[in-house]
Amino acid sequence: MTTNTHPDSVTPAALTGEFLLGGDLPVHRLGFGAMRLPTGTFQGPARDPETGVAVLRRAVELGVNHIDTAWFYRRPGVVANELIRMALAPYGNDLVIATKVGPLLDSSGVPGGEAGPAQLRGLVEDNLRSLGVDRLDLVYLRVGGMSGPGGESISDRFAALAELREEGLIRHLGVSNVDAAQLAEARAIAPVAAVQNSFHVQDRGDAELLAQCEKDGIAFVPFFPLGGGHRPIDATAMAAVTARHGASTAQVALAWLLASSPVMLAIPGTGSLGHLEENMDAGRIRLTADDFTALGG
Repeated sequence: MTTNTHPDSVTPAALTGEFLLGGDLPVHRLGFGAMRLPTGTFQGPARDPETGVAVLRRAVELGVNHIDTAWFYRRPGVVANELIRMALAPYGNDLVIATKVGPLLDSSGVPGGEAGPAQLRGLVEDNLRSLGVDRLDLVYLRVGGMSGPGGESISDRFAALAELREEGLIRHLGVSNVDAAQLAEARAIAPVAAVQNSFHVQDRGDAELLAQCEKDGIAFVPFFPLGGGHRPIDATAMAAVTARHGASTAQVALAWLLASSPVMLAIPGTGSLGHLEENMDAGRIRLTADDFTALGG
């Protein structure tokens, strides 16, 4: 369910409207992803934790009330969940924190394996402790590595998370990096509040899955909304639109996402205050029909 926000709202994030996540958690449709707080890449050097704290606090000042994180977003001495707790606890009643479980860290500290059903409780408890909460608002089961979705059953693992939800440790459940069959498998076990898959203005392979989420009122929350990972955005293909709006490639990419579906929630991540301000200003951009044509429909 989506509601409109008055165009004179005081914060940039509020300009994007509001979505009821899981039917009962109102969030602005422009949020924040915490993956890049500890490091620019999983194998890169650690970033200054004080900068991470400043970025988080500024994000909330700009209207962000949906933060996406994971226990495995970490480098030695800098852990995204701990930065969130340090910056924002005690948490406001309107702040929604989503996290992911599934990946395990290898000896170098990089996600390299998948947890089985029996290991998921420990990962959920790690998130509870590191965030300093008694219940997690939204927990995604993250499936697979960096390869595309599909090809394996997720029922046993999702059922394990559903049990934790019944115990009261989790409020809502989501799935990440899944195909339509895996989503259906999960929904047969427990309600799914959100899907997090790869998607951006030039990566539209999951358009049918997005349409299904829109039909069923499930939030669609793209990871790499600005073209990170293996599918970078070609800025030259967007040059006419960015010039027309006097905007950056990132701003137009985010504006396109938010305009593409009422169930779309954008969570651009950064470890930079300047990039944060730039991303949040995407909420002020209104694309035209000509813009959509230029961007490929």
